[in-house]
Amino acid sequence: MTNKLHFLGAAREVTGSCYLLEAGDRRVLLDCGMHQGVDAEEVGDTGDFPFDPASLDAVVLSHAHLDHSGMLPRLVHLGYRGPIYCTSGTRHLLGILLEDAARIYWRERQEADEHDGGLREPLYQPEDVARVLALCRPVDYHRQVEVAPWIQVRFFDAGHILGAAIVELTVAGQGQDRVLVFSGDLGNPETALMRRWEHPARADVVLMESTYGDRNHRDMAETLAEFRHILAEAAKRGGNILIPAFAVGRTQELLFHLGQLYHQGTLEGWQVFLDTPMGHAVTDVYSRSLEQLNKDDVSSMAAEGADDLYKFLPILRVTESVEDSMAINRFRGGAIIIAGSGMCTGGRILHHLRHNLWRHSSHVVIVGFQARGTLGRALVDGDRRVRLFQHTVAVNATIHTLGGFSAHAGQRQLLEWAGGFRGRPAFYLVHGEPDSMSALARRMREELEIEARMPEKGAVIEF
Repeated sequence: MTNKLHFLGAAREVTGSCYLLEAGDRRVLLDCGMHQGVDAEEVGDTGDFPFDPASLDAVVLSHAHLDHSGMLPRLVHLGYRGPIYCTSGTRHLLGILLEDAARIYWRERQEADEHDGGLREPLYQPEDVARVLALCRPVDYHRQVEVAPWIQVRFFDAGHILGAAIVELTVAGQGQDRVLVFSGDLGNPETALMRRWEHPARADVVLMESTYGDRNHRDMAETLAEFRHILAEAAKRGGNILIPAFAVGRTQELLFHLGQLYHQGTLEGWQVFLDTPMGHAVTDVYSRSLEQLNKDDVSSMAAEGADDLYKFLPILRVTESVEDSMAINRFRGGAIIIAGSGMCTGGRILHHLRHNLWRHSSHVVIVGFQARGTLGRALVDGDRRVRLFQHTVAVNATIHTLGGFSAHAGQRQLLEWAGGFRGRPAFYLVHGEPDSMSALARRMREELEIEARMPEKGAVIEF
């Protein structure tokens, strides 16, 4: 029996994770992500798949982020009716992310329909999100289950966000099983709340992410020291601090660190605003899932009498309405505002940037990856003027990049994970920009004597 793997997305690009495993006449899709940022512009997603969705036996999902899950409603809309295997944490988050994405999609579509007369076929209908969630089959970490005849899956903790998994697919063969391991998004072991990533024992083929394959993250102690410095500088200037944050993972980590700073007496005079409805919903899920988080961090919260992230940060104010969000802009100083989106491509952060970006007293703290073509990337790259709501706005605020908060493994950690397999599996780098992939491939060759390949989108391998 011939096993084939098709690279359908996140090949020499960061977003759009999607891979098709064919084992004989069985077909399993690994992730079904949407393209974001410049990837979306370059690809021009039409919602078409190079296969018949109804022909799939199963879908295996590494985690809930939209660049790994966002095209599932389209897949179901086109006829997929099989199971979607994921962890329970992923299932809890998936509904929040897909429902939010659907609201945005249909709002934008209605606006577009006013210009083109509604002639375009919708990618999916709102009810397709509910169909996706009904197809989910949660599987505990380390439990091996059959997803199709002669194909089994097992999840390991990736340490990235709640429920994120390293995926091990075992294909039974004549005389010898073949093992495919997909890293998913490997977490940064220095971040808060998540457990350290795990490691499958063996593999024949490894798909490894390379988002930060060309750099290491700053030490967390140094990152937090710089964050304290930013707080002190902003207090002197009397300004606000804006933090564009991803609703899943990054927001919860920030709330935890701010809680620590509060109990250390560092946040005197500050108010913290959580101005992201989705971030609020996800924080609720994290607070209900403490048993899945890092025991040391949960214990430090309990030591302060807190059994969730809200109680750990008593000065936190959660906005409940658009009016509450708008009211924050009356603050000229003393406000720490956490808002989405994480790459400043939409959401409430844009309104706060509009009111603060031109102020010399303001600080913008970037705490995550910024894809090419996003406003967040423009700020990181030092653009002095940006477009907001059809207006040009001067960038007078101080822009800070705190890479230590990244939820992705850095180059050093990727090398550590790659070197942990028994034998000599074949490595394929995915989920990274070409420069990052090339840098990581070079270091893998020099330090580990591993010749990692960088497949193009559409490539097919046999194993």
